[in-house]
Amino acid sequence: MKMLQKCPYAKLCGGCTYQGIEYSEQLKEKQSYVNKLLSKFGKVKDIIPAENPYYYRNKVHATFGYSKGNVLAGTYQANTHKLVPIDSCQIENQTSDAIVQDIKGLIKSFKLQIYDEDTGKGFFRHVLIRTGHNTGQVLVTLVVGDIIFPSKNNFTKALMKLHPEITTIVMNINNKRTSMILGEREIVLYGKGYIEDVLCGKKFRISPKSFYQVNPIQTEIMYNKAIEYANLTGKERVIDAYCGIGTIGIIASDKAKEVIGVELNKDAFKDAIGNAKSNKINNIRFFNDDAGEFMVKLAANKESIDVVFMDPPRAGSDEAFLKSLVTLASNKVVYISCNPDTLARDIDYLIKSGYKAEIIQPIEMFPFTEHVETVCLLSR
Repeated sequence: MKMLQKCPYAKLCGGCTYQGIEYSEQLKEKQSYVNKLLSKFGKVKDIIPAENPYYYRNKVHATFGYSKGNVLAGTYQANTHKLVPIDSCQIENQTSDAIVQDIKGLIKSFKLQIYDEDTGKGFFRHVLIRTGHNTGQVLVTLVVGDIIFPSKNNFTKALMKLHPEITTIVMNINNKRTSMILGEREIVLYGKGYIEDVLCGKKFRISPKSFYQVNPIQTEIMYNKAIEYANLTGKERVIDAYCGIGTIGIIASDKAKEVIGVELNKDAFKDAIGNAKSNKINNIRFFNDDAGEFMVKLAANKESIDVVFMDPPRAGSDEAFLKSLVTLASNKVVYISCNPDTLARDIDYLIKSGYKAEIIQPIEMFPFTEHVETVCLLSR
């Protein structure tokens, strides 16, 4: 394999397992990984590459720490709680990286304490920055250990002065001794508390806890492919399972008769309803439920569904969901997967239950990492 100039943090950070490998070689590796797992089900198409493999992540997270009196910002080394200080990252949005560095400086100048995981004492824990690729809007979430934020207004003003491009700042209170990044309570310090982005011509609201794909350029390609494969005619009843903030369902709604979105996360569910309203879409309904349990209810009621879009988490789908999917007997299933291993397991189940894999399309979503997305069309 041809090696490139490595990122200085590669060995310690561990976030980019393909760091230092020429991009064309990374794509070959991913293609062969997907082929190995999925070619037994049907022909695997050539992976769709990213035009620019750098600075694509629109969601940037940094944890704070101390070393010899200096404030550090970075990420935990893989499988440890050892902080690796990072000044700039080759796959993260550059504006976000610059904001993280300036927050680090403000923490020091405002003499704010860094949270200590061992003692459970201290104030500043993390920062989470999300950017709208097409709108340029920026959401900064300051994750702190206490509701009392000393010099809160001055800190906000100072940050806005350094970065007037910031659209909104949210304070998230996480006072639990946990490895979870975000706490339950939020206070908006500046702006609306959310940003908006445009994806496939539709507008989406992104709040601190919403799931939104991290590579927007490749996401547009992926969603357009998924909808193209569904070959909607305007007569179909469609389910968007694991719908998040409603992205796929809302984008597909123009070409379907009716769309049902299902999402377990309450914040994402609320955003999905708001997103349908702001896009003036009347043929979509959302349910705050576990996708598997919801499908079981539909199957029990002998409901008829023509197309199911499913975009489950890395663990894939569960048997209850797949079983109910088979009972519903939808003509088409468009499975979007971020884990070829669990996709292979789930496709195997569906094929044994009377489905056929028509299209298997890998898409590059996360350059420099071993992860790969795949869109698979299955039909009865």
